[in-house]
Parts: sequence; C-alpha cells; structure tokens
Amino acid sequence: MSNRAYNFNAGPAALPLEVLQRAQEQFVDFENSGMSLMEMSHRGAIYERVHNETEQLVRELMGVPKGYKVLLVQGGASTQFAMVPMNLLKPDKVAAYVATGSWATKAIKEAKLFGEVAIAASSEADAYKRIPSLSELNVPDNAAYVHLTSNETIEGTQWAEYPDTGDVTLVADMSSDILCRPVDVSRFGLIYAGAQKNLGPSGVTIVIVRDDLVGAPSMTVPTMLRYDTHAKSGSLYNTPPSFAIYMANQVLHWVKTQGGAAGVEQLNREKANLIYSTIDASGGFYKGFANPDSRSIMNVTFRLGSEELEKKFVKDSEAAGFIGLKGHRDVGGLRASIYNAVPLNSVKALVDFMGEFARTNG
Repeated sequence: MSNRAYNFNAGPAALPLEVLQRAQEQFVDFENSGMSLMEMSHRGAIYERVHNETEQLVRELMGVPKGYKVLLVQGGASTQFAMVPMNLLKPDKVAAYVATGSWATKAIKEAKLFGEVAIAASSEADAYKRIPSLSELNVPDNAAYVHLTSNETIEGTQWAEYPDTGDVTLVADMSSDILCRPVDVSRFGLIYAGAQKNLGPSGVTIVIVRDDLVGAPSMTVPTMLRYDTHAKSGSLYNTPPSFAIYMANQVLHWVKTQGGAAGVEQLNREKANLIYSTIDASGGFYKGFANPDSRSIMNVTFRLGSEELEKKFVKDSEAAGFIGLKGHRDVGGLRASIYNAVPLNSVKALVDFMGEFARTNG
C-alpha cells in the first residue's frame, strides 16, 4: 500500500500493516464462525482460545518465568498508577519512586493518594534529560517497592539497564518500550504496559505480576482494582476488551516472525541510530533533547534553533506525508516515535527529509 502515511505518532501508534490486513480479512467472519470476534461471547470456546493464546505469547516472547501471572486488564497504565500502590503498599511501608519525567510524575502523584511516597532518585534538576545513574538510587529500608518508568515518551529517555533492588520489589511501567528488546522478567515483581504503543490498539493493558504479590491488599480496594480478582478469573472476571486482545495477539505473532524481542531490538537500534546520527551530524541545526547515554530507542526528541523553525518543520513534514512529529505540548520541540511497528523505510524517509530541511533552512 503506497498511500500509507509515515506514522510517527506517540500512541496510539503505528501497527504492522500485515496485522491490520489480517484483521481486516477476519473482521466480519472470524474463522468461518459466521460472526465477528467482537460479537462473540467472551465465555465461548473461540474467544477463549484467542485469550489464552495471547497470554501464552506474552509468556513466550517476554520469557516470563514460572511463578508469575499474566493479566489482561483495562484502564491503561494510568489505572495501574493507582492499582500498584493499592495492591502493594502496606501500612508500615513507603512507596519508592524514581522521578524521570512526565509519566513517572503522574505515577508518583497517584501513589501519594494511598500512602507515603519516597523519591529514590530524580533527574528533575536536569529537566529530565537523563535517567539517574544506578549509584544515585537511594531506596528506604521500609520500601514496599521501587517503581520506575522504563521509557519516558515525552522526554525521550530510557533506562539502558535496570537497577538491582535486592529484596525490595521492582515495579516497571513499560508501556512505551515493552518488547522493544529482551528483558529479564525475573528481576521485576511487577511489569505493566498499556498496549497502544508496541502491542496493539488502546483498550488492553498487560500486567505481569509475581505470584507472591497477588494477595489480599492491606487497604480496602474495589473488586475491579485488585490483582487477585483478575488472577483468579484468568482475566475474565468481567467482559474483556476482546477485539483489543485479539489485535495484541496478532501483534505478538508478528513480533515472533521478526525474531522475537532480540530480532526487534536489532531493527529498533538501527532505526534509532539513523535519526540520532542525523541529529549529531547536523552541526547544531538539530539538537537532541535527551543526554546521549539516556537516549530512547523508541522516542527520539529534538529541538531546532527557534519555535518558528520547529513550526515550519512540522508544517513541511505534514505536507510531505509525515504524521506525529510535533513534540508533546508539555515540552514542545519535535519527536519521532519509532516503536516496533514503524518500518525502517519510514525512518529512512524521515532522515532524508531532515537532511533536506536542514539544507534549505540552515
């Protein structure tokens, strides 16, 4: 399809074309059932197979060890900001958070509604242009868990390696970089991710949680916001977002064909390197926002010499078929989100455009 836009949206974001085409083929009549998957009972055998296979694919592609539940829930990462402290915080403990940018800040704000929060490390003083070094982490003795945001989509920073928090449970929001590279799940007590960046459309949230953390919360928590509710019912306590789960299933199959997380990482690094080297070789025309050692391979953030020039870049890029390059309203500038499904040829086209724009406006 030649009329596909160069999609650099931050989320909802690009999906693999072959997944969209397959969904289109199966949309009206799913596997000769005479109806769409969206019209089926979530208690029926056909949907149940899709549901269970989705969980198995997450386990396989993430290398989830025994002793963990994989939950398919709703509400996005924003609901997890509340569910994590609701379920994991105990009366005599504090919740430790690493402040790395806009999304970490939202998680911290939510956790404060349920108990005491300690900031284990922060890069606020550096305008969140970097991820704190592992040596900066100061975890209180009475921490119930340490929470980090694996990738900050707005600032364009990403943890290159994760901290070892010893006996303290490590919790990660991986909404914007899940399955962009292999991760050792056994180092985490809980990982959560909204689907709409790397896993599918919005509507389903993946939670990977260690068995010992799935118990009765110490505070009063509504039924739908308890991990044990979803764990006991195989994520079928209420009607699941069945079509979003089916789409995630198809994206997970696609990741498998790309060589899994390791295969996808190789391509992601190639895409990111193309844009970062264009920025670094532009003689200051483009300025990367994130510190080089904290740069994200999912969201490339950069600035130009003036806001006028940035507006022109957005306008000219849109005219040339590029979508979503305007930076987040909170920080401005420019941003190219290059999630797993963004094809290499889109990135090559962007790099050509950036080179041409610098030549004509430099």
